[in-house]
Amino acid sequence: MTGETIGVGLAVLVGLVGLWAGAREARLQMRLSRYGLHAEGVVVDQEHEPGDDSSTPVIEFTDRQGRPVRFRPPTTATGLALGTQVPVAYLPERPKSARVFTRKYRLHRIVGLFFGAMLWLGVAAGVVFTH
Repeated sequence: MTGETIGVGLAVLVGLVGLWAGAREARLQMRLSRYGLHAEGVVVDQEHEPGDDSSTPVIEFTDRQGRPVRFRPPTTATGLALGTQVPVAYLPERPKSARVFTRKYRLHRIVGLFFGAMLWLGVAAGVVFTH
């Protein structure tokens, strides 16, 4: 195998994983829209990764049993300062699967995953068709 073949294979693999992850997130978002329970969440903490300038908010809400649930959005949610109230949707059987339920944050991850997947698959196709 040549290095080019390995590179194309890896680009296709990354693209397919991105498509799978985007489809999985879209499916979760559809389930949240149909069957999800809604609550008001509050940003209670900001976690900083070493060597990273951005922070990930930690959001807490109370589920329908009255238990506090904390979660981190799967993507860095900008503009969510400590104490900010946000709408949250979660599946009753999996409250940790909660998402910030605004249009911006619902679409951000799905669009990013699909765009990244198309980019990687496009690179792989470009290499294959130019050689």
